[in-house]
Amino acid sequence: MIKKVGENTVKFTVPPKIISGYSIVGPKEGLSPFAKYFDYILRNDDFNEKTYERAERKMLEQAICGAIDKANLLSTDIDILLSGDLLNQIISATFSARQIQTSFIGLFGACSTMTESLVVGACLIDGGFANKVACATCSHFSTAERQFRFPLELGCQRPPTAQWTVTGAGCSIISREGKGHSISYATFGKVVDFGINDMNNMGAAMAPAAADTLKNLFNDTKTSPNDYDLIVTGDLGKLGSELLVDLLESYGFNLKENYCDCGQMIFSNTQKSFMGGSGCGCSASMINSYILRKLDDGDYKKIILMSTGALLSTTSAQQGETIPGIAHAIIIEKGK
Repeated sequence: MIKKVGENTVKFTVPPKIISGYSIVGPKEGLSPFAKYFDYILRNDDFNEKTYERAERKMLEQAICGAIDKANLLSTDIDILLSGDLLNQIISATFSARQIQTSFIGLFGACSTMTESLVVGACLIDGGFANKVACATCSHFSTAERQFRFPLELGCQRPPTAQWTVTGAGCSIISREGKGHSISYATFGKVVDFGINDMNNMGAAMAPAAADTLKNLFNDTKTSPNDYDLIVTGDLGKLGSELLVDLLESYGFNLKENYCDCGQMIFSNTQKSFMGGSGCGCSASMINSYILRKLDDGDYKKIILMSTGALLSTTSAQQGETIPGIAHAIIIEKGK
């Protein structure tokens, strides 16, 4: 049975259910307006570890184990762990997987990894290849700065277009059975590059891919922005969100009050995060806290989740390459 709808979207015959979610964030994120929704807030950025990389790994491990516990499951109940991160060779995910001890598929979609893992996991469950899948990702401000920009000790100034990499992790457990919110559709994104080569302007680099994926989702499902209670993107930030609205308008779709961006939301205006949050942990922590809670409470009944990623590396940036973008999206409907 062909489950493809339109050119880029699949409709799930047996919609997988999100049966639990867990979020963990750093101290800066813990001062945000959404602090009460996070499951765990770090007291210090190093999480009592010797390096920030080990702290990031520890966050991811706790997020995965926390989501499993909230679902009243054991790690042996999880068929596959889908995870990735921003570090070279996705070491946070791979090193965490050796502790979880279940089948593992490593993913790299940069900051789009949270939704990417949900898309892949939903396909595995609907196809009958798994019953329960853990979808997880993470990021850390200090590890991202060290890898992609400058050592923290230099104290380099940040341009106004910069975003603040979120220190956070999130994990969703999706299942073929049980109570939870249903993933009814998934739209696979395409790599889009508008020629941005500034590592401090991620929003502009990712917005074209986000617009392309949303346009394809609306066209494939024969829906419009008005059909959803919420449309939320991952980490476009303030500038990227404005660009997305403009680009979609040129495609004939108007995003209104039901649109928001995790990167724009997660920090308050007084936290000096410039254009807002970014990083894999940005959408991961918001999706698995505030957004799932609002679905639980019935404030939202049908939403679009779309995480966005900038597919650059330190090597490509040093060679002057432009920054390709990617975005994947899912439609979630409140469980009965």
